[in-house]
Amino acid sequence: MFARRRHLAILGVLAAVPVLIALAVYFFDGPSSGDGPPFLDRVTDNGLFVGITALVICVPLFLPLAVGVVAGDTIAGEAGQGTLRYLLLSPAGRTRLLAVKLAGVVVFCAVATLTVVAAGSAVGLALFGAQDVAVLSGGTITPWEAGGRALLAAGYVTVSLVGLGAIGLFVSTLTDVPVGAMAATVTLAVVSQVVGQIPQVEAIHPWLPTYRWFDVADVLRDPVAWESFRLNALLQAAYVAVFSALAWARFTTKDVLG
Repeated sequence: MFARRRHLAILGVLAAVPVLIALAVYFFDGPSSGDGPPFLDRVTDNGLFVGITALVICVPLFLPLAVGVVAGDTIAGEAGQGTLRYLLLSPAGRTRLLAVKLAGVVVFCAVATLTVVAAGSAVGLALFGAQDVAVLSGGTITPWEAGGRALLAAGYVTVSLVGLGAIGLFVSTLTDVPVGAMAATVTLAVVSQVVGQIPQVEAIHPWLPTYRWFDVADVLRDPVAWESFRLNALLQAAYVAVFSALAWARFTTKDVLG
């Protein structure tokens, strides 16, 4: 998975986002307090906010796009290249192949979010340094604690993306055209976010896969709002369970012709 140039290019783009944010703030003095994306006005006071700000900016589109590309390519990519049939000739079996593909998507989710946080923290510390961090609930935490919170944020977003990855895996079993599977997965993520902003359908909001994505900000409360982690994990686990089962049901009965 990481040997493919397309996937490496995606990680490169994700790493470039926090670098561009940091350079923009550094050379143009940044926005006035309260303007721009969440935490952007705090970047100049503490470089550790670059990674968290970039993570929040990447959550709506860049990270779902990255996961959609990788998840949509899992099975459909193999089918489109004509290699799926040869993979299935091995004694591993379809269930194990599907499990390995899902595990690969989960690993990519973690690597993608860590790339954003690591690149942001590195360039932020280089340009702005590190001081005690003011948390949302009042008070401050040390830079070491803030670094741990940044890793927690990466973990939260990783869990948030796993559900989308499972959806992409299922979609990938429905077609032999990887571009179609990628586009469908990303479109589902965007549509979910749009529906989540419509008050007339508020009743279904808690069931949307993107519903708790932006609760990642709760890592900057003191103490950490662990309830958000629990609810988000339960929601994503449900999506993983349902769509992994659907993917298994489809893939184990699919005729593979090429």
